[in-house]
Amino acid sequence: MPEQLSTRYDPSQIEDRIYAFWEEGKFFHPEPDEAGRSYTIVIPPPNVTAQLHMGHALNNTLQDIYIRFRRMQGYNTLWLPGTDHAGIATQNAVERQLAKEGLRREELGRTEFVRRVWEWKKAYGNRIIQQLKKLGCSCDWDRQRFTMDEGLSRAVIETFVRLYEKGLIYRDKYIVNWCPRCRTALSDIEVEHEEHESHLWYIRYPLKRGPEDHLTVATTRPETMLGDSAVAVHPDDERYQHLIGETCILPIVGREIPIIADPWVDPSFGAGAVKVTPAHDPNDWQLSRRHNLDVITVIGEDGAMTHQAGAAYEGMDRFECREALVEDLRQRGQLEKVVPYEHSVGHCYRCHVVVEPYLSDQWYVKMKPLAQKAIQSARDGRVRFHPDRWLKFYLSWLEEVRDWCISRQIWWGHRLPVYYCEDCHEPVVAARPPQECPHCGGKKLRQDDDVLDTWFSSALWPFSTLGWPARTEDLERYYPTDALVTGRDIIYFWVARMVMMGMEFMGDVPFKHVYIHGNILDETGRKMSKSLGNGIDPLEVIEQYGADATRFCLIMLSPEGQDLKLSRSKFEMGRHFANKLWNATRFALLNLERSAPQSEAELPFEDRWILSRLQRAIRSATEEMENFQDHRAAALLYDFFWHDLCDWHLEIIKPRLPQSATARHAQETLASVFDAALRLLHPYMPYITEELWQHLKAAAGEVSLNAAAAMDAEALVVAPWPAGDPARRNEGIEQQMELLQQIVRAVRNLRKEKDLPERKPVSITLVCPDEATNAVIGAHEDFLRQMAILEDIEHGVRAAKPPRCATTVVGTIEIFMPLEGLLDIEDERRRLRKRRKGLEEQIRSVDKILHNPDFLARAPEDVVQQKMDRGQALRAQLKVIIQNLADLE
Repeated sequence: MPEQLSTRYDPSQIEDRIYAFWEEGKFFHPEPDEAGRSYTIVIPPPNVTAQLHMGHALNNTLQDIYIRFRRMQGYNTLWLPGTDHAGIATQNAVERQLAKEGLRREELGRTEFVRRVWEWKKAYGNRIIQQLKKLGCSCDWDRQRFTMDEGLSRAVIETFVRLYEKGLIYRDKYIVNWCPRCRTALSDIEVEHEEHESHLWYIRYPLKRGPEDHLTVATTRPETMLGDSAVAVHPDDERYQHLIGETCILPIVGREIPIIADPWVDPSFGAGAVKVTPAHDPNDWQLSRRHNLDVITVIGEDGAMTHQAGAAYEGMDRFECREALVEDLRQRGQLEKVVPYEHSVGHCYRCHVVVEPYLSDQWYVKMKPLAQKAIQSARDGRVRFHPDRWLKFYLSWLEEVRDWCISRQIWWGHRLPVYYCEDCHEPVVAARPPQECPHCGGKKLRQDDDVLDTWFSSALWPFSTLGWPARTEDLERYYPTDALVTGRDIIYFWVARMVMMGMEFMGDVPFKHVYIHGNILDETGRKMSKSLGNGIDPLEVIEQYGADATRFCLIMLSPEGQDLKLSRSKFEMGRHFANKLWNATRFALLNLERSAPQSEAELPFEDRWILSRLQRAIRSATEEMENFQDHRAAALLYDFFWHDLCDWHLEIIKPRLPQSATARHAQETLASVFDAALRLLHPYMPYITEELWQHLKAAAGEVSLNAAAAMDAEALVVAPWPAGDPARRNEGIEQQMELLQQIVRAVRNLRKEKDLPERKPVSITLVCPDEATNAVIGAHEDFLRQMAILEDIEHGVRAAKPPRCATTVVGTIEIFMPLEGLLDIEDERRRLRKRRKGLEEQIRSVDKILHNPDFLARAPEDVVQQKMDRGQALRAQLKVIIQNLADLE
């Protein structure tokens, strides 16, 4: 038997030891040839730069719950872990480290910089894995993957080549979202838009035919006018039809540019005429193609003005140039007016710098052909969302999907398998470096400098981690996976792309269920962030409350798909429950230390009741878990353990332990119910349940209980999930117990209303509506005496009401509690009258305020509501006092 259970629950004394026990036992590691239907989850790979935050804690707790649940159900269960190389984020982290050394990556060169990143990854990239272990995650760490390990890199290259050969990857010059800080292109969904309070600048463009004539153009980005190639108006705009085809002079620069007509122009914007800057606006780029306009780049990769912006502005930061240019226009009399203007501005999702539309050569994936299969798989129900409202969200993006820019101008990541012949300049796409150009036979080939978007490798995660493109045992056994647990913010980034790639390369969906959980907010409803300083460190919470309390609280407080407002104090609930679990199990263990004699007596009523309630809990919890309603399952298990088992059953059986005639029944029931309860709670609170179950298993075996036979697993983590036994269900007993519980609660409430001590014995009279109810009461008088602390109990269909008694009703049963002898009647009357007078005075005071028109007109709405609530509460108290006085008559 394990060492004696400590009198006090201390998670720091058990968690590391239990986790080591699980790892040594290889309980998380499945083999493909093992029996059982497979159940697979691939972890959303955290960035190697990441440290555990509350979002990770919630996400991975949910995954662990379902993995542990299915493992106990006998599935061949794989939770495959790993990390993402996080191209931009990791490169930024290493560049910050280099800056502290006074270095820049360009000074190191690509090869040395990448080597430094690998060193950084080796030193820091495993932090979050250790933190996930601290949380209790039961991943198969033997299968841990990294998006840039050899196998996954091979899968990435294979995917690129196949898509290219199929015509689904192409290179083109286009306006992209460019981050001047990270010096790379971003896809549309990597840009975060925020509303900015800015201005609309109205600028006069002189007409060539005469300097006295001009055309007014409105813009939100005056610095880009230095790259204008035209001014455009709507062809039906009567204000400007006479100017179409004429020429105007670009202010400051003096360049002649045409006035063109295009139906794309919105006549209601500004003055109706718009500047056309093809190199710095995606719409202008398209317009330039239709009208064969010059393309002039005036803002460079670093966000500084280029030489084409003119000598006066070259080298200036784009926003510095804006200020200088506006002032120059004002000095020349060409700034007509400036008006406030609010508009949406894109920012880099990593560094938050304002994104610049930038014209460059980039590589793209054609998304429409891939999206069709992904759309159909969801409509067919092969991919199901929980909650299902997110299906519409998923489909809306896929139906309007744009081609995906996959090239990034950084050094850390999967380098494009594209080579350029220095003789004919044709690109060559190949899985391995070609020895010669297939187009001209040239021997000099140079690999493209760009790397792939991080999300490209992530899109392959469900099958690349299982060995694809090789047809491995793992791939055959565990694909498609069963569930993906993630947040709504990456439905576009990741979920949709995984479905597309799974359908394209595996011919099947990558997962059958997508569980979308909510975000964790601070207690005021704000998103937790470093900049706001409102985050809660889950590792600090684990240290203070334990991993089990942390996990249980996160689930109990997180209804399916809804955001959670969290404060540190809310974890107290989890700690209280863990303490309750520990102390109640310890009570059970203490009462299993000595073997009670065998008994031929019928199983007592309360034992049959708790076994029936257990069956209800097993069935309900299993159903809720099957339907991804983990928070509901947690709540009902909490209620079963705390209320049914601890508040009622343990209290009822105390007189039977340890050596009564039915003590053996009590021991068997204790062992069976605690065994099942610990199994049911294990997915939520794995550490404490494993520790307690090991002690229970030893104790039950020590005294040769029948229940011990069911505890033959080596560890709770691999013990069977409790099986339902319909023969144990007894609706009649549950209904009888519900009636008895209501009577006990009613007596307790009467005692509280009369300010009587909780443990002071009282007498009651029950007037029953019929003989059947009276018979139930008669059969369980001892129960009522014990639980309601009764000195005497009378009951019957025609039982008489005693004088001077407190009264209440349970259903159709009248309950009378005589007050004579419990308190001094005259003293009690004086006390109640004094209390009534005080309440009446308070009510008059509140009413006076609420009938004051001046107060109602000036006071804030919440203050008025507080006063109204106060009045209602006082009247409720007065009603009780008046009833108590009546009871004394």
